[in-house]
Amino acid sequence: MAWANVGVAIHEPTAAAMLTAVRYADSAGVPAVWLTTGAGPDAMIVFAAAAACTTTVRMGTAIIPTFPRHPMVVAQQSADLASLAPQRFTLGLGPSHAPGIEGRYGLAYERPLEHLKEFVTIVTNLLSGQEVDWAGKRFKVKGKINHAADVPVIISALRERSFELAGEIADGAVTWLCPAPYLRDVAMPAMARGGATAGRRTPRLVAHAFLCLTEDPMLLRQAVSQSMGNYPRLTNYQEMFASAGFPEARQGEWTSAMSDAVVLHGDEPAARRKIGEFLEVSGADELILSVLPIGADRTLSTQRTLDFVGSL
Repeated sequence: MAWANVGVAIHEPTAAAMLTAVRYADSAGVPAVWLTTGAGPDAMIVFAAAAACTTTVRMGTAIIPTFPRHPMVVAQQSADLASLAPQRFTLGLGPSHAPGIEGRYGLAYERPLEHLKEFVTIVTNLLSGQEVDWAGKRFKVKGKINHAADVPVIISALRERSFELAGEIADGAVTWLCPAPYLRDVAMPAMARGGATAGRRTPRLVAHAFLCLTEDPMLLRQAVSQSMGNYPRLTNYQEMFASAGFPEARQGEWTSAMSDAVVLHGDEPAARRKIGEFLEVSGADELILSVLPIGADRTLSTQRTLDFVGSL
């Protein structure tokens, strides 16, 4: 079975390393590469460079935090990227979480969904070519960008209300560490309700999981601890996991059952089977696999993973 709807998320410490990985993914036949923009390199800069040296790989942000950015700037950047890589860029936006926004930027993390709704509405109007005259509770914007652009705008979603908002206003929702049954039982119905409220079709669901090509349980635990250790300490993730049937998440640590729900691991045949099961159970339209490298040679492990995803 060929999966054109399975891409990767790459996490590297420098923009140069990210660009190298994006180019490798393109040459390996990976359908899509997604980048985050938080504590790491800026995804928009990396993708602008990648647009000039890749041919087919689709590129998406998952996600750009909205609190430290202005919607007109993000809309113009997105239009410029779409000009450099036509039909290949998807803009993913989200409020991120309080520790990152307040701790890193010193900004108040207030009413995140209200903030996101205004941000997305302004960006989508600007990308459609409209002149915006907006005076909301969170933003005041007057003007337009220099050209319209065909850029899908999706938003991050973790709990029920954010999935409903995606159904109401966005071209889709992108998740982070949500188990497949939770997406089936909570996310999909919430998006359908949001779409019905707004009189529109349910948009696409872009699910996310981690991929670790190893059969060694010790290496797996080390990789999860090093790359994902903080998430069970965040209240919103604890509550999501509890809603998904993992009440032990409130203890603030990964359990084997929790990691097995969102980290697809094993050798290549086992990973292929788990990817198929995740897509089937979740009902997602697309799947992002965050590369979870193992061992001393991070580059070799990443390339093995990209080669595998490119072969799906």
